[in-house]
Amino acid sequence: MTIENKVLETIKKYQLIEKEDKLVIGVSGGPDSMALLHILLTLQEKEQIPSCTLLVAHVNHMLRKEADEETAYVEEFCRLHQIPCFVKRAKVEELAQKAKMGTEEMGRNIRYQFFEEVRQKEKAQKIVTAHHANDNAETVLMNILRGSGTAGLRGIEPIRKNEKNVVFVRPLLNCTKEEIYEYCKEKKLQPKIDKSNQENVYNRNKVRNILIPFLEKEWNPNIVATLNRLSELARQENQYLERQTQKAYEDMVLEEGKDSIVLSLKKWNGQDFVIKSRVIRYTINRLLGTTKDIEKIHIEDIIKLCENNVGNKYLIPNKKVKVLVNKGKIFFLEQ
Repeated sequence: MTIENKVLETIKKYQLIEKEDKLVIGVSGGPDSMALLHILLTLQEKEQIPSCTLLVAHVNHMLRKEADEETAYVEEFCRLHQIPCFVKRAKVEELAQKAKMGTEEMGRNIRYQFFEEVRQKEKAQKIVTAHHANDNAETVLMNILRGSGTAGLRGIEPIRKNEKNVVFVRPLLNCTKEEIYEYCKEKKLQPKIDKSNQENVYNRNKVRNILIPFLEKEWNPNIVATLNRLSELARQENQYLERQTQKAYEDMVLEEGKDSIVLSLKKWNGQDFVIKSRVIRYTINRLLGTTKDIEKIHIEDIIKLCENNVGNKYLIPNKKVKVLVNKGKIFFLEQ
């Protein structure tokens, strides 16, 4: 199967693009994003995807002397293909030092903030990124190493919404890095190569350049495909658990207001530990719109609180939510 057909299959399977969508495509000028942009253009010209508007968002991190060449390359490609191109220049290293944050994290934050700015300005529906199968394998491995639990096995999802209901889509997710490089060569795209990706300073680079090649050589030559299969299974099982969590929540919810949610303690006690844990996150997310700063230890403490049910006890897992057990009810209160 050609890489174009793989992308088309992914778009259709997950309904990544719908008719009249405006798409903000993050394009660095590297092989991944240039292949993505070229493939979407090709599929659009062949009328194989729904009619949509392509917009390019490019961030110059001002970290390397080649950065201006990359920006000029992206701008020229967009000019030739009549694609609106939005460019942001940011001194990422300086900003990272001021914020006492890693350069990689700051760069990512700036990119996604800019993508969202362009999306809002142009009234676009979705943000498109060039994550591919190797990226997903790296993410799964990194999550395993962090001990992130089964949720981390999902890796990068083909389509997802963030806390603000912004939709992100990844049409290249079933394509390998090798396929992408071969496509760029075949189409004579001449993408720009970021040499910093070969420097084993950041954890992701270490996973990409050291761990995965070691696993391919010493353990499983198809480790990228294996990790992607694991990721797909984890996503399917998570979707099932999400449906069961929603059913359990709907069964036990007694009241749902703007700043409080009340659950039935009796119905709560009839659930398994896994569903209880997920209902806690689901409830807090409905209340606050996020579960940021809610960690495993907070979930376990809330479950213990509900099991003990002695008097008027409460917990404050973070500064934004208070959990109270009283008279056979569990109260989640926004602080």
